[in-house]
Amino acid sequence: MPKFAVVGLDHGHAFDHVKGLIAAGAEFAGYCPQTTVPALLERFRETYPEAPELDRDRIFDDPSIGIVCISAVPRERAGLACRAMRAGKDAMLDKPGVTTAAQLDEVKRTVAETGRIFSVCFSERHGVRSAVKAGKLVAEGAIGRVIQTIGMGPHRLQLPTRPDWFFDPDAFGGIIVDIASHQIDQFLFYTGSETAEVAASSIGNFGMPEKPAFQDFGEVLLRSETASGYVRVDWFTPEALPTWGDGRLTILGTEGYIELRKYIDIAGRPGKDHLFLVSGTAMTHIDCSGEKLEYFDAFLADVRDRTETAMPQAHVYEVCRLSVEAQAKAARIGGIR
Repeated sequence: MPKFAVVGLDHGHAFDHVKGLIAAGAEFAGYCPQTTVPALLERFRETYPEAPELDRDRIFDDPSIGIVCISAVPRERAGLACRAMRAGKDAMLDKPGVTTAAQLDEVKRTVAETGRIFSVCFSERHGVRSAVKAGKLVAEGAIGRVIQTIGMGPHRLQLPTRPDWFFDPDAFGGIIVDIASHQIDQFLFYTGSETAEVAASSIGNFGMPEKPAFQDFGEVLLRSETASGYVRVDWFTPEALPTWGDGRLTILGTEGYIELRKYIDIAGRPGKDHLFLVSGTAMTHIDCSGEKLEYFDAFLADVRDRTETAMPQAHVYEVCRLSVEAQAKAARIGGIR
């Protein structure tokens, strides 16, 4: 049974990593309590009271720990992953995996030198049952050849819970790097595109004049040889919505389309993971709440077999490259300059 530990406890996605790996059969060896979000640490202690709190150096030096999960401040994630890989461990990161092109270059060099795994758990695909089901339907040809994705990633600000780095673009990488990496991952995956180009991108601050460097809106237009993709991300989810964001994905095919209402069907069916399939023969609502999440089992199989079934390494690199490039090229529009 492989052992894993958590280093970098600065984002709630750390809970997803621990829960997923334990369910897949891995042993939780402990975590480093260093954090910029004390409330998150307290919740971690309450959730996993038996898990030991370990010094960071001890985790990296322990040869029995083969996997390190990283949900640190975004600009620190790539460096921690490289340290883990040089210590002979595989790394599972929260998005974004990198915040700069230089970090991506260092990750590539480290993977090439060590042969270790650098995997980003894109929770909006790997942790969403309707997204898993959509991948199976696309693979089965349910909507023909996919020609476009439209991905929406709205989020609620929840200002009282945010650490200082949340408002610093150098720390979180910018809104496209931080959030839209999810939708870029989905575009490449569902369209079957190995690479793509950034046709256009924009960022803006429309609602926080007191934080002029912050970005609360972003959009990206992607283009590959076979498909197009549009992404919109923002921090404008209203308080009345009973979840953190009305995440949506529309997958357009030559013979139909799929729409995902990942977290809520507003004023409609209860629960989450709603999938709507429209084709030449059917117009169907599919409740995906029972769909199995596969990423963590596949990741552990990759650790054992040295394969790339959970997240091909080239795919990770391309998502990171496109995210960083789209952020760097983005025009600043409207709002606060």
